[in-house]
Amino acid sequence: MTVDIKVIRAGQMYRYYLRETVVGDGRRRAGTPLREAQEQAGVPAGRWMGRGLAVLGLTPGEEVTEQQLRNLFGERGRHPYADRIEADRLAAGDSPKKAFKTGALGRRVTVTGVDSVFRPQPTIYLLWAFGDEETRLAIEAAHERAIERVLEWIEDEVAVIRYGKDGIYRVRPPGGLAAARFRHYEARSGRPLLHDHLLLSVKGQRLDGKWGSIHTTALYENTVAASALYNELVASEVCEALGLATEPRTVTPGRRPVMEIAGVPHELIRWTARRSDQIAACLAELEHGYVTAVDDEGELKFLPVVSEPARAKMNQIAARKTRPPKRKTQPLAQLRVWWKVSAILTSKVAADVINSLVEHARAAAAAIRARVAAVVDVALAAVDVTATVFVMNEGGRFHRRHLLAEARRHLALVLRGRRREPGLDDQVVAAAISTHRVDISEPTTVRGLESGYRLYTARWALSDLPARRCPPTPAPAPDRQPSADPGESAAHRPTGQDAGEWWIPRIPLQYDRAVLAGAVVREKLRTVTAVRGRAYDVAAHQQAVVPEQLLAPLAAEAEHDDQGPEPGRQEAIDMTAVRALRESRTDVEALDLTADRLRRLQEVATKMADDSRVRADHHTSHHDAGVVRPVRPDDQQAHRRQEPGPHRGREAGH
Repeated sequence: MTVDIKVIRAGQMYRYYLRETVVGDGRRRAGTPLREAQEQAGVPAGRWMGRGLAVLGLTPGEEVTEQQLRNLFGERGRHPYADRIEADRLAAGDSPKKAFKTGALGRRVTVTGVDSVFRPQPTIYLLWAFGDEETRLAIEAAHERAIERVLEWIEDEVAVIRYGKDGIYRVRPPGGLAAARFRHYEARSGRPLLHDHLLLSVKGQRLDGKWGSIHTTALYENTVAASALYNELVASEVCEALGLATEPRTVTPGRRPVMEIAGVPHELIRWTARRSDQIAACLAELEHGYVTAVDDEGELKFLPVVSEPARAKMNQIAARKTRPPKRKTQPLAQLRVWWKVSAILTSKVAADVINSLVEHARAAAAAIRARVAAVVDVALAAVDVTATVFVMNEGGRFHRRHLLAEARRHLALVLRGRRREPGLDDQVVAAAISTHRVDISEPTTVRGLESGYRLYTARWALSDLPARRCPPTPAPAPDRQPSADPGESAAHRPTGQDAGEWWIPRIPLQYDRAVLAGAVVREKLRTVTAVRGRAYDVAAHQQAVVPEQLLAPLAAEAEHDDQGPEPGRQEAIDMTAVRALRESRTDVEALDLTADRLRRLQEVATKMADDSRVRADHHTSHHDAGVVRPVRPDDQQAHRRQEPGPHRGREAGH
């Protein structure tokens, strides 16, 4: 997730935000004016954003002052110019109490705002760190535009003001909201991490002119959808501006692939992941302590395996325990020089690649755009999105916001960095709700009647889908330990090792997009093809969502390939005839040919699933022998010149 969110309380504005956040996470000396401290830290001044600025006498892009922050966020929700308003009312003869009330924006509140942190994908801020000045400015502009559009979506679709008894009435703030944006350049480790803190005020004005507070729970509920929207927008803006493309990369087996800029070596992402390595080491120790903890009678206190909720809690603990103190901030120009030198010396990536990173990414983009068609089939996308959400949510229950977040991820996967038409994500959601869902809402409150809080499930049964869970991986022998890289063989474990190096049994993750959602897509393809009569749509959809390893090479590549097939290698599905359907589209023979190709596609996918089960059974049968075999990389890692090593994610604990 690339959008983090937490509430801002009145006291926090003085204790944390005015001392550190507004100056690039440095340490601001007492008595130093805000702008002077920002210049010393080498970070730009904060800027106001949002449609709600007009009613407050502010303009978009205007510099944020310390007094404005104190009034709006630190004084429990007062007008940014409350001091001036109060002084004017006192001069006009009003009492101090009445003058103070005039500068307030409705009732005083404890939670004065929400801090949302927007950070692009690692490959994007690596291009920003190592590229030339033109590349840096283009990425920063794309980053800002993506934040603006996410804020507009929050104002139009998410933010609500509650009023009346028990907040029974809910309205959108018609005038919009006000937010202050602050730019940061680095992570706590000192490595590049372009990100912005968006301090969103909870104060909004209703139609009757009275001020109220937006419901922060609604912001929390839509954080994943906002993150998916930002990821999609910032990637498309960067790709369109620089001529790049995105590709799916599997970071953790069993989890959702991450859309990254193609052509950027994964070793550079590992170079930025110093905090992730520290958290991973601490997490291993915590997990070992969890599965080996015993009570006074010598019985295990917890489960013998680490569940996903327990792992998430321990990951938070590990992030706090390994949280380093903040470094002294430096100007961006110095940071960019230091980053490039450090990457050349320590990242194991060639210097010429780092110096020409944008050119490498453009070359990879040309190959991807020649292979993957940028066509979105709304009907088939609705099937894919509904199936994924249905399987991933507990009990198969979901809300509209879950479909919206998954639709945005689906579009990012299909379009590979291309811009989409506005509202296309809503079209996919509307198709999913109208065709593939069953309303199971039993509202006991007024909120349950709202469209955004209707509870749905899919029209299919869980028994129609492949099994969601695989059997836990057997433990290796005492003298062996899993390797750090799935492609390496298991290594012998030395005696006297630390507890964190022990093998920890874990419950497998639920998510496997190619198996879970693809199973339902295959079942629906026959019906969709027969009804629409458009083989072109089916072919385009398969090119977009099926792993590229299943697609045959382009004709141009086949002409220059003078080598025979590798022995023992399974032949890829020949999609040449399917691609030719673009010209015929409605030809009956072509439709029959498409059905044949799709049947072959289903057979290959079924064989892959069968092979996976055979390998799992084989591992189980060798439990006593202690055999540990490498894990096969995910099939969605297409157009990658480098195989990534283990990666826990982006800088955590910022």
